[in-house]
Amino acid sequence: MPIEPGPAVGIDAGLLSPVSAGADAVVADAAVAAALVRAEVALAQALGSLRVAPASAVAAVERAAAGLDLDPADLAAAAVRDGNPVGAVVARLRDAVADPQAAAWVHRGATSQDILDTALAIVARSAIAVVVEDLDRVVAGLAALAARHRGTPAAARTLTQHAVPTTVGARFADWLVQVADARDELAGRALPAQLGGAAGTLAALVEELGAEPVSRLPVEFARAAGLDPAELPWHTRRTAVTRLGDALTRTTDALGRIAADVATLARTEIGELAEGAGGGSTAMPQKRNPVHSVLIRSAALRAPLLAAELHLAAANAVDERPDGAWHAEWPTLRELLRLALGAAAHAALLVEGLAVDTTAVARNLAATHGLIVSERLMRALRPRLGVRELQGIVDRAAGGEDLAALLAAEPALAGLDVAALLDPAGYLGLAVRFVDQALARAAAPPSERNP
Repeated sequence: MPIEPGPAVGIDAGLLSPVSAGADAVVADAAVAAALVRAEVALAQALGSLRVAPASAVAAVERAAAGLDLDPADLAAAAVRDGNPVGAVVARLRDAVADPQAAAWVHRGATSQDILDTALAIVARSAIAVVVEDLDRVVAGLAALAARHRGTPAAARTLTQHAVPTTVGARFADWLVQVADARDELAGRALPAQLGGAAGTLAALVEELGAEPVSRLPVEFARAAGLDPAELPWHTRRTAVTRLGDALTRTTDALGRIAADVATLARTEIGELAEGAGGGSTAMPQKRNPVHSVLIRSAALRAPLLAAELHLAAANAVDERPDGAWHAEWPTLRELLRLALGAAAHAALLVEGLAVDTTAVARNLAATHGLIVSERLMRALRPRLGVRELQGIVDRAAGGEDLAALLAAEPALAGLDVAALLDPAGYLGLAVRFVDQALARAAAPPSERNP
């Protein structure tokens, strides 16, 4: 039985995607519909700027678009018939233009893919601006935390175990650099307009208007749409989409890593970090769950597979216009934008409210009673005791004996300041310097950044 166009029912208000709920209005169906109209208006404006469309016709299209009230559910129902919503938008915009001669300049020489690709780029640009603003907050918050704790000794962990000392600030600084890199890449991502006509040649417009003005039309169209000009039509060359998906995924990667570390360090038995306002439990009233971290992680876990879907679609964008691969991109790209929007919004709140329990940091640092500086001891004491003797002392200390007492009992170490050797604060390497480098990176003006 065929699917008959009918009223569309909204099925996604974010009920099962709490990470993006409340943060994704900029990519909602209404925003996409508005971008479709904006793309159509931009085409008319570009034709007008080249003096091939009458100024009065362009003005008529602009007025009609300003007063157009589109129902996304209605467009969705119409899209079942055409395979995309552009035809319905064009029909409604033409109907809204009072002058039939002016209405003829709506969608002139374009194809549905030109308008939809351009509209999604418009939506993406708006979404990226929001994400970057939140990432700026994350970077600023991490910079403040890194500066405050630049010299606070803490236990570094490798393969889940205590390794050597670092500082709390160095951990924040490392997060900061990764987020700043992701932010700068996303902010610098090119978002091209699409204009190729029926099969990427603009033949209809060339036939009507001549090659010279039409050759300048794609650049004018991109300018009018507020997008980057494309070198050539990219109907099946989907690099712009996959690069955007990759940049969004690197953003959720960076935020997901922070969230995973916070969730671990906020565990009851570790307690070094705490979110400013934890979430509750329906069953356990004592709990303060790290909800921001949990939701950010949900986005970070989903994004890579969505980016892979974009690459799969790109690899199957056949002929001069794709048969389904293009259609598969739309919800995938929008979901990636939603996840980045939600993750960045939660990350800003997470970092701005993050609390460091320095008592817990110091307690955990001392948990192995000096063994955390074993690397230092092996290098410093090897000439006096030899590797085998030293390893035996470390092994006995790992078994529960007092490391300081074992070292103090060694005649070969008489007169040596064993306490200073066991002080983690004296074995921080370049941790503090690295914090300062990260802070300089965060403070650099946009002109000095390298996305």
